[in-house]
Amino acid sequence: MIGRRWYVPWLFLAPALVVTAVMTWGPLANTGVLAFTDAQALGGGEFTGLANFRRLAADDEFFRALGNTGLYLVVVVPALVLLPLLLAQLVHAKLPGIGAFRAVFYSPVIASMVVVGLIWSWLLSSEGLVNAVLLKLRIVAEPLPFLTDATLLLFACMLVTVWKGLGYYMVIYLAALSNVPSELYEAAKVDGAGAIRRFRSVTVPTVRPTMLLVGALSAISATKVFAEIYVMSSGTAGPGGQAKSIVYYIREVGLGVDGEIGYASAMSLVLFVGTLGLSVLALVLRRRNEGSEA
Repeated sequence: MIGRRWYVPWLFLAPALVVTAVMTWGPLANTGVLAFTDAQALGGGEFTGLANFRRLAADDEFFRALGNTGLYLVVVVPALVLLPLLLAQLVHAKLPGIGAFRAVFYSPVIASMVVVGLIWSWLLSSEGLVNAVLLKLRIVAEPLPFLTDATLLLFACMLVTVWKGLGYYMVIYLAALSNVPSELYEAAKVDGAGAIRRFRSVTVPTVRPTMLLVGALSAISATKVFAEIYVMSSGTAGPGGQAKSIVYYIREVGLGVDGEIGYASAMSLVLFVGTLGLSVLALVLRRRNEGSEA
């Protein structure tokens, strides 16, 4: 009877598989095909081989966007691996009202990135609160161009990304911390270990797999950064577009009636391969960590 109903589980999976195929694998395959054509928004699509990739190798604008994305990774990923862990450690204690603090720290996660970007744009503008405080304390002589200088704009966007992601990764760490045996902390206390030593010797080793997971998730998210830059620069990506990310540049190239769909698809394929590489690296590191623990 069971053998004759082998198809029943697949019936339950079928709707999700169809949606995934139509919304994910189909567009991915189409992008892979278009990357080797000269497709335009209004037509075209003749096979051009590796022409798009040769053009990509000589595109200074692409490498600038690649450098900005790489800088985003270098700054944002370590911050989103360490800061949420420290925050989770602080709110992990069972104290009266601690749930309210967790809710406050998590609240930016549920806010739209557009709303968050607008709020921070007001805070960081020349007449905003941040510059007003800096001027009042005489830390600076004139307002800092957070939103009009390409470098400062990029770091301001990183700040927004970290601020919005803190609560999300905090929850992941809280789940991991709840699985740490309390006996380990008690043994460390008996040995005379202080709070910092217990954090380094007990907390970090036990949640290391979760740290690798958070690192992978935040890295993949950082490679796709777009909304922060678009909203905080009012769609300009800074003076001369110098704060563009890869996704921003892909959108710029492929958007509009004269959009170069083939070239944008080639960049998207490169981004996909890079993101896939980050995922594989995270998987290798996690397995290596599990192997060392065994």
